[in-house]
Amino acid sequence: MTTIRDTLRNVGIIAHVDAGKTTLTERVLHLTGQIHTSGEVHHGTTTTDFDPEEQKMGITISAAAVSCAWRDAAITLIDTPGHIDFTIEVERSLRVLDGGVLLIDAVSGVEPQTETVWRQAMRHGVSAVAFINKLDRSGADFDRALRSLQAELGESMAFVAVQCPIGTEDEFVGVVDLVTRRALRWNEGLAFEIVPLPPDMEDDIERRRAYLVEAIAERDDVLLDLFVEGVDVSEDSLRAAIRRCTLARTVVPVLAGSAYRNRGVQPLLDAIVDYLPSPDEKPPVRSADGAMTRERSVDAPLAALCFKVSFDDHGALCFVRVFSGVLRKGDAVHVAGGGKLRVGRIVRLFADQRHEVDALAAGQIGALLGANLVTGRTLCAPDDPIVLESVQAPPAVIQMAIEPCTQRDRERLPQALARLLVEDPSLRVEQNAETGQTTLAGMGQLHLEIARSHLRNKHRTNVNLGAPRVAYRESVRGAAQMTHRHIKQSGGPGQYAVLTLAVAPCEADFEFVDQIRGGALPREYVRGVEKGCRSALSSGVLGGFPIVGVQVTLLDGDIHTNDSSEHVFELAAAAAFREACALAEPILLEPIMSLRVQVPGACGGEVIGDIGARRGQVLDVDADGDRRTIVARVPFAELFAYAGTLGSISAGRGTHAMHLSDYAPIPLGELSRALR
Repeated sequence: MTTIRDTLRNVGIIAHVDAGKTTLTERVLHLTGQIHTSGEVHHGTTTTDFDPEEQKMGITISAAAVSCAWRDAAITLIDTPGHIDFTIEVERSLRVLDGGVLLIDAVSGVEPQTETVWRQAMRHGVSAVAFINKLDRSGADFDRALRSLQAELGESMAFVAVQCPIGTEDEFVGVVDLVTRRALRWNEGLAFEIVPLPPDMEDDIERRRAYLVEAIAERDDVLLDLFVEGVDVSEDSLRAAIRRCTLARTVVPVLAGSAYRNRGVQPLLDAIVDYLPSPDEKPPVRSADGAMTRERSVDAPLAALCFKVSFDDHGALCFVRVFSGVLRKGDAVHVAGGGKLRVGRIVRLFADQRHEVDALAAGQIGALLGANLVTGRTLCAPDDPIVLESVQAPPAVIQMAIEPCTQRDRERLPQALARLLVEDPSLRVEQNAETGQTTLAGMGQLHLEIARSHLRNKHRTNVNLGAPRVAYRESVRGAAQMTHRHIKQSGGPGQYAVLTLAVAPCEADFEFVDQIRGGALPREYVRGVEKGCRSALSSGVLGGFPIVGVQVTLLDGDIHTNDSSEHVFELAAAAAFREACALAEPILLEPIMSLRVQVPGACGGEVIGDIGARRGQVLDVDADGDRRTIVARVPFAELFAYAGTLGSISAGRGTHAMHLSDYAPIPLGELSRALR
């Protein structure tokens, strides 16, 4: 009987920006007959970069799903962005995928953002193959790139070559499959021919294959028995062992090629089918609290996750992955945290094209039209509910004030922003109650520029952006106690609430401790106190930034029989919390970025000096040939326009990537500048 195992692969292509993800996707679609000719990124004609902003800028902004068939497998392929500003797209894609293709530039090796996307893939339990791309470029070196994979990413697994290139740079013409001992040669186009092994490579090929067999045998008991017996390991035995190790995430098979030159794409598709898991080979899906599981079977109760929402002129498009059961058109399903949903139109996606279907079965990815959902919501059987782990959005590190251009834009702005936040959970909107100013916060300046473009083009709302500003946070260094009396009498009902709070630092973002004894406050009033404290977290006492890392302890309280209520205690708690924070040595926290820079060796000293001038701390410097990789911690406030500076220092040959590491107290000398 045919099973999901034989027919389905859900795979994402992940890499540093400009490693060739979209180009590879185009070649896959052309090779599998989904498109007639391959589009090019520099021409703005690729299938998955269909957004006008993507075509204009030549980068992927939104992850796009396409489908194709290879051998006996149906492959759902998601092309993800490589730019750090759009990391939410990688995060939510990997949340619902089973396998990944990690692309590496054969010249640069592991680049800064490579480490970030790999860490995301590992956190979500994704099995992967690696593809060393651009072997036709000047300076390409397969073995150097392979070493960088193991050195930078191989802490818990082995990156093992299952191919080696024939030639390099301009003379790169094909690959040798170390499993089958076959040489594959491409001339022009996508077709290849099997040719005799190059005589000058025979010894090297045998050495590489022996290493491959030994590396897999160290991690697979079945192959180890054959290895110990000294028999020549067959193709089938070796391929099966590589698959077991890949699914166990102890090995990452490494392939070679040049997507732009159409070389190595067919063997990569073979590797996706041979080595990456089908949905039913993954462990049962687990609830967010770990208490429940679902078998990944069509016979199990429904469990699906909405991992992305987008809007167009036709309304909402809600992307869903079905983990178990079947999601059928017309079904009434339970939405965890959001009531019931009657499933309307269901579509399978091919980039911006939609193909209606009647159902999505376990393991499939599709979308619902017109559903009122948000990212991270679980869809499940009403009589067997489950809440799956949601999609975690990274905290914003930069913000800009936004101002509508016209009165009509002002009227449209609230709904446009609401839709924008549903589409992109890594954005955040804040309203200053005193000034009325609206700020938009995100992952970087490019992120906010694209958000403004989407407001204009997708939501018909024009806004101006102010100067970029760091998204600081506030906390407290010490402890303080405050008794607050909220007593108001007027012609109508009065307001009466007396409470004593203590605040102190803590590890969590917020903790509330109730130490009321003897029923001094009714339970609903205690709830009001907690709600009031939580509402006050949004605006700190130094600069109005969000407050984190604070524990609130409710010590005492007093009520009036007629004039007290939950709402009154909520108002009193918000005021008491702010007063207590003001007495508890409030501090400003700044985002600290983990910065990874790659430059030619001659530029390394100047780059390190520049990092020091930016209040940065260099953690590691690694040399590989003429390249230097520098890892540092740098305050985000010091990294505006860093790309331009790095380009000047390195004559355009440097690359960098950064991600949020943590928050740290801002030095006293920088406080006044931050609060301007």
